[in-house]
Amino acid sequence: MRMYDIIKAKRDGFSLTEKEIDFIINGYLNGDIPDYQMSALLMAIYFKGMTSSETSMLTMAMARSGDTVDLSEIDGITVDKHSTGGVGDKTTLILVPIVAACGVNVAKMSGRGLGHTGGTVDKLESIPGFRTSLNRQEFIDTVKKCGACVVGQSGNLAPADKALYALRDVTATVDSIPLIAASIMSKKIAAGCDCILLDVKVGSGAFMTKIEDARKLAEKMIEIGKKAGKKTVAVITNMDEPLGYAIGNSLEVIEAVNTLKGTGPCDLTELCLRLAAEMLCLAQKGSYEECLKMAKDSLYSGRALDKLVEMVTLQGGDPTVILNTNNLKKARFFHTVTAERSGYITHIDTECCGKASVLLGAGRQTKDSVIDHTAGIVLSSKVGDIVNKGDIIATLYADDESLFPLAEDTLLSSVEIGSEKPEPMKIIMSETLR
Repeated sequence: MRMYDIIKAKRDGFSLTEKEIDFIINGYLNGDIPDYQMSALLMAIYFKGMTSSETSMLTMAMARSGDTVDLSEIDGITVDKHSTGGVGDKTTLILVPIVAACGVNVAKMSGRGLGHTGGTVDKLESIPGFRTSLNRQEFIDTVKKCGACVVGQSGNLAPADKALYALRDVTATVDSIPLIAASIMSKKIAAGCDCILLDVKVGSGAFMTKIEDARKLAEKMIEIGKKAGKKTVAVITNMDEPLGYAIGNSLEVIEAVNTLKGTGPCDLTELCLRLAAEMLCLAQKGSYEECLKMAKDSLYSGRALDKLVEMVTLQGGDPTVILNTNNLKKARFFHTVTAERSGYITHIDTECCGKASVLLGAGRQTKDSVIDHTAGIVLSSKVGDIVNKGDIIATLYADDESLFPLAEDTLLSSVEIGSEKPEPMKIIMSETLR
């Protein structure tokens, strides 16, 4: 079997066999297949696509390329949730305790932020002492004790995905639905949960900017999950403006805690309750209506907040910063951004907002960048709000005042103000896809 022949076959639109796909993944990880040949194959896949069968075989080969997590020690159904990425997306910090407080085990591996999108691990690490690196037994024991644990992805979990993504990132082959689906689902399958909820983002801050593409990606991932024996559903949600008001790690922890206290932003609260209900449905807790009621009871009774405190404590974090978020470390400086004209906010470019927060130090410009957990942005207005010239529309936070001018210009470039009130934005963009 030769890589040359495989590249030629895919270039000419033929489907690859399971043996060929295994040969590709094993050969690339072993160093037998050079970057230039794998790059050629990725570009051929980008243009010619993959069949459903090919995509599933690629996913499973990637999932088998490293460690897999065995969660059989945990009694009952385990559920996981994956978001395709966004700005201000702190849903995991809210969802996990809501669902766990309803008696369903959530064993979740999350990632760090890169580029304009934030990462759950970075948010959690803004809590003093919080450990996102646990060994397998600590991970399982934490779930068994409190029903919830969120950790960083294992260094050897689906290593083929890590290697391929690094190559895709520099060869302009990231935006391929089969490759995105295989990347996401290989990690979810290797992570070992019984059920997977997919939060597929669409809009100016998402991989998919068109809803039809988001739907194709969702359907592809659901198909892969089912073939792997995982109950999998997806919801398409709006990322055409930041989720909630806070962007940046400790700022998002504060907003998540406020949401668990019942005082969070409407869009964030609505999304978390919908996703929590879907996770409870996957765990066979009842009909959607029954599960939504359970989720609301968990949130508004305070049980979900108690569960977050319990999880933070078990993972070595300081629970006092959850009980009183004023105890979280704050940025040394802040700077207000004001509206340049009067009118309605008609659009906020989410990616630009994310880039502005990165410029303040809240995210990584490279994978090795050191982030400032206190940096970020708190919006004062969202799409549909009316503002007057000179009104504060956002506050920037950083430990270095020299970062404010460029971040302010970037943020202002994301905000459009017009004379007519726009249509209300929906946070849920589709029915549940099964």
